[in-house]
Amino acid sequence: MANLKEVRNRISSVSSTQQITKAMKMVSAAKLKRATNAIVQLRPYANKLKELLSNLSASLEDGSSPFLQQREPVRVLVVVVSSNRGLAGAFNTNVIKTANNLIAEKYSDQLKAGNVSIVAVGKKAQEFYERRKYNVIGNNTELYNELNFANASKITESIMDGFLKGQYDRVEIVYNHFRNAAVQYLLTEQLIPVPKSEEKKEEVAKDKNAAPAAQVDYILEPSKEEIIAELIPKNIKIQLYRAVLDSVASEHGARMTAMDKATENAGDLLKALKLSYNQARQAAITTELTEIVSGAAALAG
Repeated sequence: MANLKEVRNRISSVSSTQQITKAMKMVSAAKLKRATNAIVQLRPYANKLKELLSNLSASLEDGSSPFLQQREPVRVLVVVVSSNRGLAGAFNTNVIKTANNLIAEKYSDQLKAGNVSIVAVGKKAQEFYERRKYNVIGNNTELYNELNFANASKITESIMDGFLKGQYDRVEIVYNHFRNAAVQYLLTEQLIPVPKSEEKKEEVAKDKNAAPAAQVDYILEPSKEEIIAELIPKNIKIQLYRAVLDSVASEHGARMTAMDKATENAGDLLKALKLSYNQARQAAITTELTEIVSGAAALAG
């Protein structure tokens, strides 16, 4: 049995850890509220814009916009949205695992040929893919220091520029979609070329929670082609920004849940340690009493 000093040290250490996890849970809860407000406000606009373009682009030829051109995916770019910090349970591990599965299952030939590139949004994904010698483009770890549409658009513009120059034939994004503090699920979406309505129907069929997009006959001014040319780049920027906001809210939800569980586990461990301490203390007192009684008996004899 551990001596009293060792048990006291462990109790003190676990108590300190419990205070830290409790504080981190409260901080994440406060940040989650702001992050939730941001994604809830943006999501209806982003979804409606996506639906509008999906309906309009269905009747256009691929050549009407360079971002509608369906090319053979010889060169692929995968945007992986993680966080800068850990201590959020399996949040970062799951998004990286999903991205790796996407590459292995869908783009294994491109990977063998060295034609898979990574844009990592977040320090954890950046470090993971750099250590494994992937072709990681740029460094976007500073985005979370000042997260806004303008800064997120800089990343999207460089991606769109690479697509226009033929550096990538397809761009996919992997991120955590936020539902509530306890539930986040991973999504993989094709960012460029913009999917048409037929492809969107297939995505909706796979996602039971998604509402089917309604086909609407719009009155367009000045023309469908001009509207498409203006809105498609904006839509691509909005979709990436939405994915980052979704990921931020999911991160805080995952961290709050993880820290709550860690605090609960620390409490259970403290109970066990205090019981162990009391048992050790009782054993020490019993030993001392036995020694005293034995000494007194020896003197009396």
